[in-house]
Order: sequence, then structure tokens, then C-alpha cells
Amino acid sequence: MEKRWVLKNRGDKKLVGELATQLGIEPSLAELLVQRGVTNFDEAKAFFRPEMMHLHDPFLMNDMDKAIDRIEAALAAGEKVMVYGDYDVDGTTAVALVYTFLQQHGFKLLDFYIPDRYLEGYGISLRSIDYAEEQGFTLIIALDCGIKAVEKIQYAKDKGIDFIICDHHRPGDTLPDAVAVLDAKREDSTYPFDELSGCGVGFKLIQAYAIRNNIPSSSLRQYLDLVAVSIASDIVPIVGENRILSYYGLKKINSNPRPGIEAILRIANIIRKSSDQPIPDEDESMSFNRELTINDLVFVLGPRINAAGRIESGKNSVLLLISPDLEHAESIATQINDFNTERRNLDSHITQEALDKIATDPFLRSSASTVVFNPEWHKGVIGIVASRLTETYYRPTIVLTLSNGLITGSARSVKDFDIYSAIDACSDLLEHFGGHTFAAGLSLKPDNFDEFRNRFEKVVSSKITENMKIPEVEIDLEINLNQITPKFMRVLKQFAPFGPGNMSPVFVTPDTHDTGYARIVGKNHVKMTVFQNAVRSDPYSAIAFQQGEKFSAIQKGQFMDICYHLEENEWNGVRSIQLNVKDIRFCGD
Repeated sequence: MEKRWVLKNRGDKKLVGELATQLGIEPSLAELLVQRGVTNFDEAKAFFRPEMMHLHDPFLMNDMDKAIDRIEAALAAGEKVMVYGDYDVDGTTAVALVYTFLQQHGFKLLDFYIPDRYLEGYGISLRSIDYAEEQGFTLIIALDCGIKAVEKIQYAKDKGIDFIICDHHRPGDTLPDAVAVLDAKREDSTYPFDELSGCGVGFKLIQAYAIRNNIPSSSLRQYLDLVAVSIASDIVPIVGENRILSYYGLKKINSNPRPGIEAILRIANIIRKSSDQPIPDEDESMSFNRELTINDLVFVLGPRINAAGRIESGKNSVLLLISPDLEHAESIATQINDFNTERRNLDSHITQEALDKIATDPFLRSSASTVVFNPEWHKGVIGIVASRLTETYYRPTIVLTLSNGLITGSARSVKDFDIYSAIDACSDLLEHFGGHTFAAGLSLKPDNFDEFRNRFEKVVSSKITENMKIPEVEIDLEINLNQITPKFMRVLKQFAPFGPGNMSPVFVTPDTHDTGYARIVGKNHVKMTVFQNAVRSDPYSAIAFQQGEKFSAIQKGQFMDICYHLEENEWNGVRSIQLNVKDIRFCGD
């Protein structure tokens, strides 16, 4: 698919020059900082050296004092407390975090609850409230859900069960009548940062409890591996507090991960399996094959933690994440890894069925949106399938199946199109919906499907622009290959952790060509070595994933403009720089 190349605006030349001088770095690197809102030495220091002390006061969040008061009252009275969370990565990490913290700080009558994806669906369920009543729970701390559960919170209140809601999704018109509603997306929010993950809100809760009860803030770092995994997997912007939390969470994972995370990394062959090594101190490095990044959390840890809830029960993920020892964790991780293999097979099969459905349906082929439904599709993977279809057709996409008498599904969007608002415009046809700008979940009665599909298509058609329909490669900067020096790479590595809001920079270099040794690797990837004639530079290894159709022109030595990320590879102890090529334009095209 043809892609649009969009070069970011350049920063003020004087400002860039002054910042480069202050920091002793290349102007091109100072340009990248200015693009990220870093304009002076102090801001650069905060960017490159995040500090826990820069986290916001958790009591700035609406209702935080009420939440802590209620938790302390529950401890004093010996009440039974339930920690409740969604079955995805964000929900299960949040439950593991709050459950472990409370368990370590005196709460004995404590349990956790993850709803069954198939019997209960997303969010707070009536079944869980009935269970809480039967078991004598009088306080439920809901994480990563609950902001729209107005009727269910009232149902619980009528039974004498209080709720504390810790959510990060958009609220509806009315907030639930809970003891406390912690959500920085509230219309009346007084909190300075509204992009926390659900687990991040859970962290603010335990941070507030620690402040109130004189628990050293340093003791909270042990939970940041969970927060980092949630930030990466829930695709929230890695800016502000999320940058600080993910920075220290990655440090923990790379030095001394909790047994559950270590077990997954061992199964995925990310940690060398030398079992006789002692557990390292906080600042030492484990025997990793390489330093782990946000991408590893997204593509290695996240899918496996998610797989339990997709195939069987998200409770297994929590049990993994709260495991006290590696041997116990590895037995659960092995099972979860098997779930992930099953998930991949289902994902592949259903994706192909959905692609075939689109190809044979004239309405779908010509639509501005994709809405596909099959009552037999596995509910646990339809969100992944929606992402796959969006990658293929690049348009707002909803994939639906049948569950408990309702059509239910997941929505994914394209850059700059607010799919949540588009679904909201059809909300009178829905039983439930919730989510974010680019991802959402929804359910509706079967009788409403045709009308929903038609109206959703009309909403998308009226709001989506031609530019939104074309995949975009946003380019940070044009550079020549001779600017890629060891010092350049050392500074660039410190821009991490990368993610939304601080993506790994994309560079463009004109007039390059392959040195003559390009080859196809894997199914459709081009491995090459590129050189730029206009400047004196070393040739650089490059890989262009899923671009095999360009191999012939590359092999012939045709000149090309390339846009790419810079990566550092390590093989047999030797480190080298590689260009991960995102797109190619041949000169003269």
C-alpha cells in the first residue's frame, strides 16, 4: 500500500543551536529534543534522567482522600476486600499490583476477582457482585474498569458493598455512586496528567496509601515492572508520568524481574537459562540476551499475559504475576505460553476468514469502514483480528462475534480518526460500549446489527478524510549516513523508552543504493547494505520487513530514498548499527 511521507516541522533554528551547545550534542539530536517539547537544559535533564520525585502528588486526583480513608477503615474493621480487574494485560497487572501491595501491608481478608470473558464480559458484572455478597466482601477495588458501571455500582450499594473505582477510560454523562471514583478523564478532574494506564491509576492508589501511612517511597519501585508492562501493552503515551514509570519499570525488568515476568522471559528465550546464577542486586544485570525495551513488553510479555484471558481465564495471569518463586511461576508460564500458541493459531485462521469475507462482499470492499460479523469466531482474539484487518485495509474496523445472546466485539482505528466518537454516534443501538480514541469494545442485540453497520459506515464516511485513508510515515528528520556516529547512537539510546508520544525517531536519507549483496530473508524481507554516494560514510546493514516486492529494483542498484529507525544489534558479543527500513522510494518514481 502506498504510504504518505510527512516530515515534521523544524524547530526554531536559534533555539536548536542553543540547546545543542548547552548539551554538547549534534544539532540534529537537539532538533529531535525540541520536537518533543524539550527546549532547555533543565527540561533535557528531566527527559534523559527521569526521577521518581517528579511524579505528581496522588492526592491531586479527585476522591483519592476518600479512597484511602475507606481502605484504612476496611483494614481497621477487618473487612473482606476484593481487588477486581479486567482480563487483559492492563487489568491483570493492576490487580497483581494492588493485591500484592495490600497483602504486604496488613490485609489478611483479601482476594482478587477477574471476570470470565465469555460468561461475564468486560467490566463490572452482576455475577461478581453476587459472588462478593455470598462471600462476605464489603469493599471492592475495581481497576481498569467501572467508570460507566452506574447501575451495577448501585446494585452493589443496595447490597451493602462499597466500590472504589480506579479507571482511565472516558466516563459517561453520570459517574457511578461509588465511595471514590479515581479517573483523571473525569470532566471535573484536578489531576495534572490524564494518560495513566489502569495499572498506573492503581499505582497512584498505593502511592497515596504509602504517603498517608509513612511507607518509604523507595519500596514502591518493586511494583513498577507491572506498571511498565501495562503502559506498553495498553498503548498509552509514554510522556509525563508514564515516561518516569516505564523508565524505572524497565530498569527493574532488566535487573531483577519478579518471578512471573522472569518465567515468561525464560520461556521466550530472552534470558539465558543458567539456573545456577544468583539473583542480582537492583543495579546489576541479569543474564539477558540483550537489553529489553518497550517493544519486548508489547510483543513478548503482553501477548502471553493476555493469552490466558483470551483462551481460558485471566486469573491465571494474576497468579503468574503474584507468584512468590520462579519454580511455581514457570509451571503457570508454560501453560500460558501454550495458550498463546493456541491464540496465534486462532488469530491466523479467523483473520483469513475475515479477509475472505471482505474480498467477496461488494459492500465491504467499497466501504469507508470495515464491520464484519461471524457468530462462530472466538471472542478472545477478535481484537487482534481487528488490528490485522486495519493493517491490511487501513480503515476504521470492527470485528464482531456472538456471546451470551449478544453480538460483541472490538474496534480499531487509523491515525487521526476517533473511532470512540463514531461508535458513540450509534450508541442508541448498543447495549454497552467503552474505550479510547483508537480502540474500543461494544455489544449490541442481533436485531440491531444491520442498522448499526449502516449507520457506523455513514458516520465514518462523513468524518474520515482522504489523508486518513492513506498510511502515514511520520519522519522526524533528514540526515546523511555519515552523521550516524557512535556518540550519535549513545545519545539517541537515551531518548528511550520509546512509545506513543515519544516514538523511536524515523530518519530519511536520500540517494542511497545497495552495495550489491541484497537478498531475500524469511518470507518477504529484504536484507541489504546501503551506501550514500553524496557523502563519505561507512555502508550500513539494513533490513526492510515485508518489502520483498522491491527486491528487484534494490538488487539492480537503483538509487532510493529510505526512511528508517536506527537499531543496535548484538551478535556473538559484537554490536553493530542496523537501519530498520520503514519505506522506500526509488529515485525517479
